[in-house]
Amino acid sequence: MALIEVKNLKKNYVNDEVVTHVLHDINFGIEEGEFVAIMGPSGSGKSTLMHILSFLDRATSGSYKFEEENTKNFDDDYLAKLRNERVGFVFQSFNLLARTTVLDNVRLPLVYSRLKDPDKLAENALEAVGLSHRLNYFTNQISGGEKQRVAIARALVNNPAVIFADEPTGNLDSKSGNTVMFLLQKLNNEGHTIILVTHETDTANHAKRIIKIKDGEITSDEKVHHRTIAKEAADLVK
Repeated sequence: MALIEVKNLKKNYVNDEVVTHVLHDINFGIEEGEFVAIMGPSGSGKSTLMHILSFLDRATSGSYKFEEENTKNFDDDYLAKLRNERVGFVFQSFNLLARTTVLDNVRLPLVYSRLKDPDKLAENALEAVGLSHRLNYFTNQISGGEKQRVAIARALVNNPAVIFADEPTGNLDSKSGNTVMFLLQKLNNEGHTIILVTHETDTANHAKRIIKIKDGEITSDEKVHHRTIAKEAADLVK
């Protein structure tokens, strides 16, 4: 099933009657279980596109279907519900609560959820990212790489339809960044749909498909040769 289908998508911003055209006639589809990198330089429109896809913003015109429903018909309350229940977010700056335990950070999206046993769900998500031994640590007691893995666990905890990762390695050293990307590969191999936004070629190459965007237009959309995760890489995220 097509999870995401975008046709003739445009986004303009108006400020003091000055119109800035950010996205121009964007067209693509993403199937369930894909790992797609949206890649482009600063100012290319990639973050704006991600904000629209993840219901943080609305397009100016064009069609965006999510799980075969036209999002144009969704009101703000339903968009908030989708952000909480169907979408997971991983940000460059982690966005973890300070002076709060790892477990409580991961449990946060479940506050407004009807899912039962939030502690167990949060523990399972932490186990999936190899951090069961850190659940009672405070966020100021763990490394940057571990913080990003906590953020990934938080994105996973609601079992969303798609995980959006916005420059997830931007604040990490190369080793920690590779660990995070191998983890995203592992989660994708287990069936999770992941959409990654990045300006780095090495990061984008962990995906199975790369959509390149420049000046608000798609310049290429190509599949990446499928790779399996080496054992030593998989061991990094256990």
